[in-house]
Amino acid sequence: MKSLVKITVLALAIITFVLPATAGFAGTPQTKCPVMGNEITKDLYADHKGKRVYFCCQMCLPKFKKNPAFFIKKLEKQGVEVEVVK
Repeated sequence: MKSLVKITVLALAIITFVLPATAGFAGTPQTKCPVMGNEITKDLYADHKGKRVYFCCQMCLPKFKKNPAFFIKKLEKQGVEVEVVK
């Protein structure tokens, strides 16, 4: 009986702390260029497979276009929510 109570209390504790941490998790908006790491300019962007990525300068666009998946993955690993476009 005591072990059942312990298991129940442990399960409730896990649910209490884990669910709020994962429910509604959204990444942060993009503020840094994935190529150079500088502040982005909303006028400079490229779309790749429905995702819009912003850049700090024109020099970053060709670098991104050589390997867009790498830079999108880099942003996502940093917790950035890449803008979705239609």
